[in-house]
Amino acid sequence: ARGKRWLMVMLHGRGGYEGTFNDAVFEGLGDLHGRRGPVYAFPAGGVHGYWHDRAEGDWGTWVMKEAIPLVVHRFGIDPHRIAIGGISMGGFGAYDLALKNPGRFCAVGGHSPALWLEGSETAPGAFEDEADFERNDVIGTVEANPDAFGDSRVWNDYGTEDDFRPYDEAFVQAMESGNADFTTHSWPGGHEGSYWAAHWPRYQRFYVDALKHCRL
Repeated sequence: ARGKRWLMVMLHGRGGYEGTFNDAVFEGLGDLHGRRGPVYAFPAGGVHGYWHDRAEGDWGTWVMKEAIPLVVHRFGIDPHRIAIGGISMGGFGAYDLALKNPGRFCAVGGHSPALWLEGSETAPGAFEDEADFERNDVIGTVEANPDAFGDSRVWNDYGTEDDFRPYDEAFVQAMESGNADFTTHSWPGGHEGSYWAAHWPRYQRFYVDALKHCRL
């Protein structure tokens, strides 16, 4: 029946493409104890588009105004039962899009998200310039308002050997100073596929539970 299905939007990392994590995502759905999984959308975000509007393309607008509405219409999605998450660059993108579109997502997840405290620290090509970084400063936004995600449930995880660990820890500290429904984990491992592969079932349970009990 139209309007009854849920949608999970999964954003790939730097250097990835729309098929990067498909197999791992679907394998992770096998641990849902009989629950029906959501419809999945895997947008393509360019080599290093970082999922925000910039000179090379309006990546954020495309996801929000074209990709998601297309899937919602085609598959009869309940527009109030949508979650978004991502790996590395995609984790940054999921946070950035959720912060710019409050009330749009039941849940948002960053899995080893690529975050920074200053524009001078960012990866080459991640942002056009310092002003572009400041417009999309995830940690700065949450430090200014720890409840900036609104009623969305928020997830963060990172490996103990991940180069992004200091920045993710700063994000966690900012989030924990507010009242958000926030889940955080740090597990052994680095910024690599084997780390994420070990935790897909946990990610899936978080998203499915959030979609089932969505408060939006």
